[in-house]
Amino acid sequence: MFGSLGRLIERQIKKAQAEGQLQGLEGEGRPLPDRSGEAQSDAAIAAGHRIMAQAGVLPEEFEVRRKLEAARKEYAGLTDPKERKSAMARIADLEMRYNMARDARRAFMR
Repeated sequence: MFGSLGRLIERQIKKAQAEGQLQGLEGEGRPLPDRSGEAQSDAAIAAGHRIMAQAGVLPEEFEVRRKLEAARKEYAGLTDPKERKSAMARIADLEMRYNMARDARRAFMR
């Protein structure tokens, strides 16, 4: 079955090329983005996240994770004990918010 499906897909690609539908696409001539981190996730979910990212809309979980990574980098460069304590409290808060957002998304996807 996959053989016939593969041939159908190949025909559709060749048809689109012949009609010029694959010309002038965004990112043409550039390497594909590295999406090796998505290898462990469900392909449908990964595709949905890419579509949302291209539209400029991402789940809260992703924004919180970005802030968490930035806070961890900032913490690594601090030497003052008071500043480190304050930064650690921010990291703990962001970790909690990230876990809550992730768990909410997972519960919604079930």
